Parts: sequence; C-alpha cells; structure tokens
Amino acid sequence: MSTLLVSIIVSACLGALVGLIRQWSDQTSSPTGEVDLGGVRTFTFWAMLGCVGAFLNEAHAPMILAGIVVLVGLHQIVSMARLAAAPLPGGTTFASTLLTVLVGALVYWDYQQAAVLIAATTMVMLGLKQTLHAWTRAFKIEDIRATLQFVAITGVILPLVPNRSFGPYDAFNPYATWLLVVLISGLGFAGYVTMRLLGARAGIMLTSLFGGLASSTATTLAFSRRSRDEPALSEHYAMAVVTACSVMLPRVIIATSVVSPELGFKLVVPFAVMALPALAYGIWLWFARRPGLSVVETPKLTNPLSLKTAIKFALLYALIGFLVKAATHLDLLQHGLLPLSFVSGLTDMDAISLSMAGNQNAGTVSLTLATKAVIVAAVANSLLKAAFAATLGSSALRRETTVVLGTTALAGLAALWLV
Repeated sequence: MSTLLVSIIVSACLGALVGLIRQWSDQTSSPTGEVDLGGVRTFTFWAMLGCVGAFLNEAHAPMILAGIVVLVGLHQIVSMARLAAAPLPGGTTFASTLLTVLVGALVYWDYQQAAVLIAATTMVMLGLKQTLHAWTRAFKIEDIRATLQFVAITGVILPLVPNRSFGPYDAFNPYATWLLVVLISGLGFAGYVTMRLLGARAGIMLTSLFGGLASSTATTLAFSRRSRDEPALSEHYAMAVVTACSVMLPRVIIATSVVSPELGFKLVVPFAVMALPALAYGIWLWFARRPGLSVVETPKLTNPLSLKTAIKFALLYALIGFLVKAATHLDLLQHGLLPLSFVSGLTDMDAISLSMAGNQNAGTVSLTLATKAVIVAAVANSLLKAAFAATLGSSALRRETTVVLGTTALAGLAALWLV
C-alpha cells in the first residue's frame, strides 16, 4: 500500500473523530439538534483535503496547500456570515476546521505523533465546551484576581529569583524559599479548584494525596490554615493532613530504594509501624463518624490563596534551614548522626533520606545506622507537622491531628527497636 494511500486513510480517521465530537457538541447544545458548520463527514473531508494538498504541494503544485487553507478559511467566514441571524458560532469552529486540514498535511509529512496530539487536543476542547462554559460562569472576581496573583508569583517572580546561596554559612537560597511560597499557595489553590469541581470532600482528599507526594509539609500548612476559615470541614481537613503525612512514608521508601534498595527494604517494616496510627484513625473516622460526615454541608468556599501567609511560612522554613546549617558549621551536630538527622528532618525528609541512601550505598554509613537516621528524621518531621497543625489549625483539627501525628512519632521511636 502506497504512502499516500496510508496517509489519506489515517487523515480521514482523525478528521472523522474530530467531526464526531464536533457534531455531538452541536447536537447536545442546540435546541433543534442541528449541526450548522460541519460534522463527521465534513471534517473527514477537511483532513483528507489537507493530506492531498500536502502531497500536491510537494510533488506538483507549490503553494496549493496555502491556497487550500485560505479557501477553507474563507468558506468558514462566509458560512458564519450566513448564520448571522442565528446565534453566531465562536472562533472554535474556525480554528478546529483549519487545524483538521493541517492535521491531514502533518500526517502526509510523516508527523503522525504531532497530528494525533493536535487532533486529540481539538477533540477534548470541543467535547468540554459545555463543561468549561458552566465552570467559567461560576467564576467570581476574587477567583480571577487570585489566579492572576498565583501566575505572577510563579511565572513572573520565580524565574527572576536567584538560585544560589547567600548569607552566613550559605544558608539562604532565595529560589528554594520562594519555591516554597509557590508550593504552599499552589496546593491551597489546587484544593480550592478541585473542591469547586468535585465537591468539598472529594476535592480535599484528592488534593491531600497529590499534596503528600509533592510536599506533605506544605499540604499540612495549607489545610491547617484552611480549617480556620472553614471550621465545618475541620474533620475532612484533619483527615487530609493525616493522609498527606502518611503518603510521605511510601514516597521516602521509593526515593531511597532508587539509590539504595537495601535501605529502602529495611525501612518497610518501621514505616509500616509508623503508618498504623493513621490507618487506625481512618478506620475509626469511617465507622464511628460516618453518619456525621455524610451530612456535613459544604460551606461557601472562598479562594485560599494568601500570599502573606505563604511568605510567613517560607521565612520560617528559611530560619530552620539556617539553624541546621549553623549547627553543622559550628560543630554542634557533627558528633552525632542521629541528632543531625532529627534536625534535618524538621526541614526536608528527602534530603536526609537520600543522603543516607547515598552514604550507605557507598559504604560510609552502616545499613543499621542509616535506617535509624531516616526513622529519626521521620519522627522529627511528624512532630513538626503536629506543631504546625496545633498552631495554625482550628480546634477540631488541632485536637485530632496532634493525637495522630504524635502517636505516629511515638510509633517511630518504638520502631527503632526493630532495626
């Protein structure tokens, strides 16, 4: 089978898929169920026209593809002008038509991956038309303002912040500190968006899972602060904090296993012991409070993006990092690996765990000592998150998370005897 024939078949299939979604979107949104500017058949023809045009442009008549694109564009303009008496179609139809023609050309030019990506994106955008319209209609001016603020601190300020160490002991890295501002603000904003889309309980739990993978500390900060604004959801926020802190444990095991499989395997049992309080809390919450949780009404949600609060957290993070650096340079912690691990665990579990994995893999630290160091760091990290929850959270969140995280820390100390 010739290359041109295969390209025409592939182009026709992609065009038909785009046209199918376009036709379905028009039929479901139109009161009469009519399709005004093309469906399956029309978009199939557009894609085939683009493919054949690319072939003719290359083999026989240069500029013919450009002429085809211009003619298709003019056809769309005339068609929309003809429908001026009806609700005028937006630019989506115009753009999707031209993209479909160009998809056919890309297929012939052997850019199949790009063609499939463009066709798939076009289908998704066409299929989500009604959903996106309903979602944006629910936007408030506060949502737009907070979104623009988050874009500014992420896309404008973050690239301009220097990524190198400053100050005594090179303890302050502006980029790392501002990155924490972005992370805390982003987690709060992501939780708000998912709650708006999925409902309060589903949004909270989904954000806590992904937040625990990214940064359980930042997730604890964001949800603890949020519980004060919405005390009716304190129990859900408490479960989210516990979930994020529990997700940290398998994340550390996976990260250390990449560098040192022996250390990762050694941490499985101690970290399983540390996860027991969170598991017991989840079971108790499910059975003992299930009726109460099911009737909680979702309160009026407000945008959680607070740049001032995030900066305060970042300054605290920078202060703790400075104390760790100062203690190390002043030879206050170099006589004991476990005390150093405890203090390091207050700021970053990944740094100390990967450091121990590298040293254990190199033979400079024994497997037993490296395992104990990571456990001690996890204990310190749990205590710090309990302190954050107790300081920043509502009374209900403070009561439950401090008990669970405190018990997690005690379980970690007990797990040291298992190493």
